[in-house]
Amino acid sequence: MRDDDLIDLDITGIAHGGVFVGRHEGRVVFVPDTLPGERVRARLTDTRKKAFWRADALEVLESAPERQSHVWRSAGIEVDPAQRVGGAEFGHIALAHQRALKERVIREAVERVGRLELPVDVVAAGVGDDAESVDGTGWRTRVSLHVDDEGRVGAYAARTHHVVETPDLPLATEAVARAAAEVRGGARPGRIDLVQPADGRVRVLPRPEGARGETPPEIVEERVGDRVFRVDAGGFWQVHRLAASTLTSLVSAELTASVGALDPEATHLDLYGGVGLFAATLAELGGSATRVVSVESDARATEHAGENLAEWIGARAETARVDRFVARLAADASERERERLSRGVVLLDPPRAGAGRQVVEGVAALSPSAVVYVACDPVALARDLQTFAELGYRADRGIRGVDLFPNSHHVEAVAVLRR
Repeated sequence: MRDDDLIDLDITGIAHGGVFVGRHEGRVVFVPDTLPGERVRARLTDTRKKAFWRADALEVLESAPERQSHVWRSAGIEVDPAQRVGGAEFGHIALAHQRALKERVIREAVERVGRLELPVDVVAAGVGDDAESVDGTGWRTRVSLHVDDEGRVGAYAARTHHVVETPDLPLATEAVARAAAEVRGGARPGRIDLVQPADGRVRVLPRPEGARGETPPEIVEERVGDRVFRVDAGGFWQVHRLAASTLTSLVSAELTASVGALDPEATHLDLYGGVGLFAATLAELGGSATRVVSVESDARATEHAGENLAEWIGARAETARVDRFVARLAADASERERERLSRGVVLLDPPRAGAGRQVVEGVAALSPSAVVYVACDPVALARDLQTFAELGYRADRGIRGVDLFPNSHHVEAVAVLRR
């Protein structure tokens, strides 16, 4: 068979990355916009590899009971695949079943890549009055629109750099969606970021191709409970409106259950620390004199982290690549510092690629009492958990997933590892 041929497929599984798995005459075919239990008609898009093919779903022949009308019309299966926007790969699936699928993706990654068997659960963001919306929309406080050479402004079509002008942004907060609707025409090719910090006012940040920052970035404030964090408007902060509070609460609860009270005289590390969100979480658990070091390669974020951690006399922020910082610490730490590190906690919140073997080995060489791993990629998490397990650290309490990206395939997870 060749590209553009039509085939009918029974969908039996899910793969990491928001695509689903069918088989045609024994060959694996990856197809988005469907779900296990369905039969679909699909058009082949990539038949180059012997091991698997890729296809676009065109029509649902037999639907699963968990299928719903897509929360974003521009991404529905009725739309030509070339014009379907990306970023809402699970929007056609009932929200509870989305979380069951994400739980399955994490578990299968841990078993297949990490060769570990661990309990996994995935829950919604927020609790009580401050909870996720019923349909998983209205959560994005940060959105990037793209501008093509013809001046079209919109989202990328799934798995492409083709700009689709979209009339609505259902995953965004109401304020961000309103601001996005006003961004039309006249923009230079590139990107336009829309950011809604804690004060509720949306900042519109043009990012033209090839342009360099000519003015100092605006500093905004984000809030987690009563605590204020300073961050550049265009800097990194969690996207979901409830993400920062949900993650810090989860980290606190899991650490307390696993370790108990943090030793304020020990040395604790927050690696890939950003503006100090998790360093503050550790410091709050340990008390006013807690010794905690936030390590981040971005100098602007480190500057803000220093300000955000100023109330703790034992806290500091350091600009460094994590791999180099950990290697230097392992090589140069005094006997007294090693003893403090061995009583401390190391928290890692790496980018999507994960921490990697070098960093994991460096952390294990410091022999901390516990490691907290905050992950945004199940496969990278599984790989790093396997390395930690080889070095004597296991997540015996399992993996706590939280759905900070409803209606998309992304999921966040927290694991506490002990020696």
